[in-house]
Amino acid sequence: MLTISKGRRTTGKAGQETSETNDDDVTQIKKKNKQREVSGSVFGVVKHLQKMGLIVLVKEWWWTLQFVCSIEFWRMALLWTLSILYSYYQLFRASLFSPKLIPYPRCSPSLTPSRPVCLITGATSGLGLATAYELSKEGYVVVIVGRSQHLLSETIRKIKDWNADAHLKSFQVDLSSVESIIKFKSSLRQWLLDSDLHCSVQILINNAGILATSPRVTAEGYDQMIGTNYIGAFVLTKLLLPLLESSPVSSKIVNVTSFTHRVVTNVQFDEGTVSGKRFVRSKQYPYAHIYEYSKLCLLLFSYELHRQLCLMGKSHQIFVTVADPGVVQTNIMREIPAVLSWLAFYVLKRLHLLQSPECAVNSIVDAALAPPGTSGAYFFGGKGRTVNSSALSRNAKLARELWETTSYLLSVTPFGAKINNF
Repeated sequence: MLTISKGRRTTGKAGQETSETNDDDVTQIKKKNKQREVSGSVFGVVKHLQKMGLIVLVKEWWWTLQFVCSIEFWRMALLWTLSILYSYYQLFRASLFSPKLIPYPRCSPSLTPSRPVCLITGATSGLGLATAYELSKEGYVVVIVGRSQHLLSETIRKIKDWNADAHLKSFQVDLSSVESIIKFKSSLRQWLLDSDLHCSVQILINNAGILATSPRVTAEGYDQMIGTNYIGAFVLTKLLLPLLESSPVSSKIVNVTSFTHRVVTNVQFDEGTVSGKRFVRSKQYPYAHIYEYSKLCLLLFSYELHRQLCLMGKSHQIFVTVADPGVVQTNIMREIPAVLSWLAFYVLKRLHLLQSPECAVNSIVDAALAPPGTSGAYFFGGKGRTVNSSALSRNAKLARELWETTSYLLSVTPFGAKINNF
């Protein structure tokens, strides 16, 4: 007899077809249901991720819109562009009306009796990396200074790949920390004593700089941008003056500043402003103005140091020069929204104002290898050329006031006695 059931047909022992409920069918149904559940959960996760991505995108565009609507953004977009154009206008005018003006040539170092030492801050990327490479080719023992040990190791590897004969040494230093700089000075001196090098530094290049878009405070209570761009260079230079003085040949201090200093037309050098505390307390952090201010301070410090060395009769022994590399495509704008950074670099490139670090480094190397008698010069545009900085930056009274305020701020720190000895 043929029996019909929900299961599949089978044949029994007696040769009759029988049907049974198949457990495999139930298992298959369960598997399909489970697959639907998994598929549904995956789809839910994908939808969630898409939603999260949309939220991130909205936040990014909202952040970008806030930047575009800020005064600081337009200060950078308009005034900084006008400032760099004015610097190039000076070069153009000099070529027309001062044809006899001879650019400063570069002087190669003497490698006897031992290799000279060159120290570069902020040397793990951009201009600092390019400068370290160029001076390593000149025969210097290049001491590179940076905040990240990993990046320092990577920098040494890169330069060695480019120049196998490079002599390099790295030190991890936070230039926004006075304590870190003091410890570095001791470590550097001990390394020089332990090596077969002359215990001196022939070139100091204060290149480290940041453009921060939000307020941060150093261990000493200074605004981090001012602390890194100016106060750190002030402290390091004063601490290394004995090593610069002991150089068997004339030594150089090169401070890397910026054309943005031209935007500043009115300044104050009270304690709250020089330390940056007044800026940190403001409702809207004026990052563009602080960057300009910090670069102006570095420039005023350079000229005041030059004047004081002249008064002490040491201007023939230590030269102080300034280098302005112009607009360079580096990661200094990493805190600016990516779309705005890209747009800025695109426009500047179309205007033929944007340079690569390998090209912009020429003004720094020009200043570092300039012949004697160039102290106080402002190098810009490469090829040994110089221009005038702003009239405000050449105000000796303001420079002296800034020096005194900075010295006082450092004197009230636990490290004051170790710094203010000049």
